[in-house]
Amino acid sequence: MAQDSDVDRRRRFDAEAVPHLDALYRAAKHWCRNGSDAEDLVQETMVRAWRFFDRYEPGTNCKAWLFRILTNTRINAHHRAARRPVEADFDAVETLAAPAPGEVLAAPTRGEIAAFADLLDDEMKAALEALPVPFRVVLVLAVVEGFSYKEIAAILDVPIGTVMSRLFRARKLLQVALRDYARQHGWEAP
Repeated sequence: MAQDSDVDRRRRFDAEAVPHLDALYRAAKHWCRNGSDAEDLVQETMVRAWRFFDRYEPGTNCKAWLFRILTNTRINAHHRAARRPVEADFDAVETLAAPAPGEVLAAPTRGEIAAFADLLDDEMKAALEALPVPFRVVLVLAVVEGFSYKEIAAILDVPIGTVMSRLFRARKLLQVALRDYARQHGWEAP
């Protein structure tokens, strides 16, 4: 009987969690800027989701539940990395390019733009990547993944007002950053 429940659990997991892999990977790739790191983050997220799948309530929003796990996994990984001593290959130090002070490693993009990322000019990509992480994360969850303010608030464990404020600020920052670009391409009155 235990084997039957394991099979049923696997079927439920495959039906409810696995379809969200692409969405998880998209967000992870934006946050990590690196496909390999994004794959690792999604893999760890899915392992945790499987481990705690008995806590998932069938019929609720599985995608939001998975994004909460993804967010917490990323935060935990960031904290682990911050506590780890920096290692350097002294033979390769000359070839290393140090990140600029205050450079943010996570760089999610807007939903409409994410679908056409290969078509974006460098200026547009730079504007998106220059957004502070809290604003980019909310922008990705709202625009790319289509979560409601309430769902984003639950995923990030912040008040709805904070979600609304961050989304508003993200859009305004992009508007300011891309104003000249829009004028050059005839999208805004001079």
